[in-house]
Amino acid sequence: MIRVLVVDDHDFVRAMVSQALSAARGIEVVGECQDGTAVVSAAASLHPDIVLMDVQMPGMSGIEATRDLTAVCPLVRVLMLTGAVTSRFVTESADAGASGYLVKSGDPKVLVSAVRTVASGGSIWP
Repeated sequence: MIRVLVVDDHDFVRAMVSQALSAARGIEVVGECQDGTAVVSAAASLHPDIVLMDVQMPGMSGIEATRDLTAVCPLVRVLMLTGAVTSRFVTESADAGASGYLVKSGDPKVLVSAVRTVASGGSIWP
C-alpha cells in the first residue's frame, strides 16, 4: 500500500486529489495539510511514502516545505503538484529534493500513475 499525504491550500483541490487517489487500488491517503508549515509534523506522525505538494501556497511555499521535509524525512518522496509549469519552479523543486512535478489540470489516471512511479523510485518531470 502506498501511503500519501496531500498538501494544497485549496480545499477543493485537496478533496479531488484525495478522492482520485483513494479510488485507486494500492494507494491510501493518510492525511491532508492546507499549507507548508504543517507538512513536516504531519509526515513525522503519518509516515507517508509520498507527499503530493502544491508549489505555491501562502505562508510557506511547497518548495520551502519540500526542503524542510527532505532534510528531516529523507525517505519520503515528494511529488510537486501545480497549476502551471515554469522552468524556475521545476528547477527549484528538483533542487529542494522533489522527485517529480505534475500539473493539476492533468488526467487523474496520470496522477495515479505518477504516484506509483515515484513510490517505486522513479521520477516524473516535464
